[in-house]
Amino acid sequence: MLKDRAELEARFKEMEERFASKDIPLPPYWGGYVLRPDRIEFWQGRPSRMHDRFSYIRDADGKWNLDRLSP
Repeated sequence: MLKDRAELEARFKEMEERFASKDIPLPPYWGGYVLRPDRIEFWQGRPSRMHDRFSYIRDADGKWNLDRLSP
């Protein structure tokens, strides 16, 4: 657990310096997936049911476009 934002930033800087010139080592059993979504939607519920919904859609240039959606 982190005590504050400053601790998070200090840890990030430490890792950035530690791995600046090399790949981050992985254990031999490591596997995974690379996800490259073209669309992401965020939803935040509200008691009034006037929820916030946002859609990010990536264009051909890789730029994300933001749209507000109906609740």
